[in-house]
Amino acid sequence: MLFVRHAGTPGMRAACFPADEPPDPSGLARATAMAGALTVRGPAVPAEGVVGGRAWVAPSTAAVRTAVAMGLEPVPEPALAEADHGRWRGLPYARVAEEEPEALARWLTDPHATPHGGESLAALAARVAGWLEGMRAEPAGVVVCDVGVIRAALGHALGLPPPAAARFDLAPLSTTELTATRDGWRVAHVNRKVPS
Repeated sequence: MLFVRHAGTPGMRAACFPADEPPDPSGLARATAMAGALTVRGPAVPAEGVVGGRAWVAPSTAAVRTAVAMGLEPVPEPALAEADHGRWRGLPYARVAEEEPEALARWLTDPHATPHGGESLAALAARVAGWLEGMRAEPAGVVVCDVGVIRAALGHALGLPPPAAARFDLAPLSTTELTATRDGWRVAHVNRKVPS
């Protein structure tokens, strides 16, 4: 299962909590240049050869447009949505840290906390783990989504709690690959830049 973090957005550049916004034109140009260069379990797989040209995508503007730019047919999957950050959606991290330091600290350390009124990191992790386990029968495919989902998938594969999985750095348009094994998932690579 090859995860691609969607192209960058204005909110990502401004260090804001995720919101549904379009990707940057420069990121879409890079995504277009990546078309056909994806690799799954070693061999190069052209876009039209990956699951019939389809990719499971988060139901967000940035994920859908990134998949299209890569030459893939997006298949929106609700389980791949970024966590709902409630009233923090779209706000700069620095502002939340200044105005609600205790709430932010609780959210960062307690995976079940929802001080923003949205979804907890534990709920995101459970949602992604359920989807990933449901895909064990057909794990060769492409997923285009945002960072929280990829971190949750890595956490599931490695048995890490959400705060530990949050330590993975994942650049826009980087790939992370998980391989299904008899007794779980193996991490093939993390945060790899695809040559364009």
